Amino acid sequence: MPSYGLTKRGTRFLLLAIILCSVLPATFYYREAVRTYFSDHLPPLYEDYREREQNLGHYKDYETRKDVKYLWSANHAHSSGWGNVMQDYVMNALLAHSSGRSFVFDDYIWNPDGSLFTDYNGHLIPSRIPLTALLGGKYNMINFHARTPLTWTVLGVMVGGEMPPGDTTPRAVSKTFFNKVCPNPTIVRVSEVNDDRMRFDESVPSSYVFEKWLEKLNSIENPCVEIDQKSQPIFEYWIFGHERMLSIWKYLKDSPVSTHWDWSPLIHDAYRRNRHIFVPNAVSTFFQMLVGSTIPENYTNPIPGLLALHVRRGDFENHCVHLGKWSSNWNAFQYFERPTDGGWGETSEKNMQMYMQRCFPTIDQIVEKVMQVRAESEKPLTHIYIMTNGAVPWIEELKEALGNSGNWDQIKSSRDLNVTWEQKFVVQSLDMLVAQRAEVLIGNGWSSLTSNVVMLRMAHGLLPDSNRFW
Repeated sequence: MPSYGLTKRGTRFLLLAIILCSVLPATFYYREAVRTYFSDHLPPLYEDYREREQNLGHYKDYETRKDVKYLWSANHAHSSGWGNVMQDYVMNALLAHSSGRSFVFDDYIWNPDGSLFTDYNGHLIPSRIPLTALLGGKYNMINFHARTPLTWTVLGVMVGGEMPPGDTTPRAVSKTFFNKVCPNPTIVRVSEVNDDRMRFDESVPSSYVFEKWLEKLNSIENPCVEIDQKSQPIFEYWIFGHERMLSIWKYLKDSPVSTHWDWSPLIHDAYRRNRHIFVPNAVSTFFQMLVGSTIPENYTNPIPGLLALHVRRGDFENHCVHLGKWSSNWNAFQYFERPTDGGWGETSEKNMQMYMQRCFPTIDQIVEKVMQVRAESEKPLTHIYIMTNGAVPWIEELKEALGNSGNWDQIKSSRDLNVTWEQKFVVQSLDMLVAQRAEVLIGNGWSSLTSNVVMLRMAHGLLPDSNRFW
């Protein structure tokens, strides 16, 4: 065997180098799994994100100014899925912006008891996540050792980004900063404004409630206003399930809360890591597998040919039965004509079948709807991404059925994603980013996640008929 001039020692060094070149990239790529293994599998605490949002660039200026007004909704939603919490945050931020006040943001809180972690269905999850881990902006440089931004520019107005040109509304601040500059806020109870008629009368549009709150906030001289923590939400959950919610659109559609909504660097990074799942035949070099796709992309443009499906499974089946018994309306911005043969806990068999088909469709029903939507679409639909919490065997069966129904370039699902340990606990936002950019969306009319995506799609100018429902 020829030695090519290598000594035994040189040969050993060469073998070691080959091994290191093979092992180190794999270790880097799966670094989150390695770190998790050696940290007793505890969920992340997002310390870097929390530190950044407590030291935003405009804080020093705001500390010295007396003309900045703030609105802190201490009664904001928590202990719910991100879709419900996001709806509440959107309305609170809209109210703050429309009244000329800085929106005070807080964590996405699953458990407010002060714990670091919470047991959820036998798995530990973070009790609270900094909002900047979900929302925020983009960064320009990457630390390749930790995949964290070296320069971090907040763009999202929800978490301290600059307002659009000409908009003099103060930028958002964290709850910690608010507590620092507002030691004596005026505390307002929701019951001071929302009477029973505003709460329960279905003829009272949400815009009326909104306008009454603008009057209240504009009448308060104190620059620091706090909504009482023990109060019910200003917009309670049943309002989001009724057509009265649609009247708020005239305020929301042109607000930077919706038009300048942006996801966090963590979510954008997750997209780049998985771009080949959303864009078939995307070139993935070995380097891109390590650091994510580096291809320039406008994150507000639709992804050509993408059909996104939102398919809820699991415990949603029982929820759909409950919705059918009460003939519940679609959520927020997806209202449809209410069935007339159900309500108050009773329903007909025909009504229940309709609800289950549109809320918890079978594989055959999903395939039928997809074929219908594809045939009706003015733009060619070439590949599918399925947003779902379904079990892997069921998803594989669905993918096979969809594949047999037509010539699709690719069919992928949430279960195909490769995400880091930090991204795992906010991955629903990645689904929303992708659905927001799909050529066509088929969503669940009773889902707050679908509703939020539809809102963002409409705010960014996508046509209403690109939003379809089961």
